This record gives sequence, C-alpha cells and structure tokens, in this order.
Amino acid sequence: MKKAAVIIAPGFEEGEALTIIDIIRRAGIVCDSVGLTELVVTGAHDITMKCDKVLSMEICGCDMIVLPGGIPGATNLRDSDLLMEVLKKMNRAGKYVCAMCAAPIALERAGVLDGKRFTAYVGYDQKINTGTFLEDEVVIDGNVVTSRGPATAYGFAYKLAGLLGGDAEAVQKRMLFDHAFKKEA
Repeated sequence: MKKAAVIIAPGFEEGEALTIIDIIRRAGIVCDSVGLTELVVTGAHDITMKCDKVLSMEICGCDMIVLPGGIPGATNLRDSDLLMEVLKKMNRAGKYVCAMCAAPIALERAGVLDGKRFTAYVGYDQKINTGTFLEDEVVIDGNVVTSRGPATAYGFAYKLAGLLGGDAEAVQKRMLFDHAFKKEA
C-alpha cells in the first residue's frame, strides 16, 4: 500500500494541510501528519493540531512527502536541516516530493527544483531562483508536484491521491467538488 507524509511546521497553513491529509485518506491511502519538531503544532491562524508522529529519516520509506505552505511554516520547513536530508534522499530515490504555496522555498534549498517546472504562491517567482516558474494551479514535473495556495489545495490533493493510485475522481464526486468549484463560462 502506498503511503504519504504531510510535514507540519509551526505556522503551517491549516486549510492546506488538513485538506491534503483528508483527501489522501479518503482515497484509501495511508497519510501521516508529521510534526517537524514535535507532535503538537500550532498553525498560522492559531489552530493547534496533534500530529501522528515527529519527523525522522523513517519518513524516507514513504512514497510521497508533502509540504503545506503558510508563514512562518514554510520558512520553518526551509530552515530544517533534517527535512533537507529527507527531501534530498526522497528526490534521489524518485519518490514524490510535493509542496504548495510558500513551501517550494524548502524544495529550492534542498536542490529539488533544479531544472524543474514549478508553481508557488503569488510573488514567489521573485523569491525562488531555480527552476522555471509557471502560474498553473498544479504543476507536475516528474516526481516534483507543486501548487499555488489555499484555494488550490483541493485540486492539488486530488492530483496527489491520483498519483499514488487512489481513485481521486470518486473522491471528488463524493465531496461534490464539481458543484462547489464550478468555473463560470
């Protein structure tokens, strides 16, 4: 069975993190919430979450690692030497390395964005100096998957679930995604 890990740093974007975990789990995939340095973590909007475990090299056994954004969550992710080791090892192994919103700054520090197409929150094309920035909602370049911000969390999570073999389309239907996110013609 495929397994994902969502890394939760102090100051994380709560809506992104919980949406990703929820959708991946609904798709029947094991998805652990992993505290960057401790089990209980408070987000950018003062919502406190108890994680399943704390970050260790054991996470490299997962098929996918996901970094939600938020400030200072993304900078806390970027500044973690242990997370940099995990990201580099998973990337070298061709495992999915994913980030959204401001969190691609951590991928840049780990060297994951070198030669890759990616997206991030508005203005991060000026803050990230490697790779090729696109304004798409979700960008998949090999094993690297990125997304824009809080409103793109659903589409991002469905893509991640699908990449891991989950029935993302069925989950979208059950969650009424097409009814809630209709685009006006």
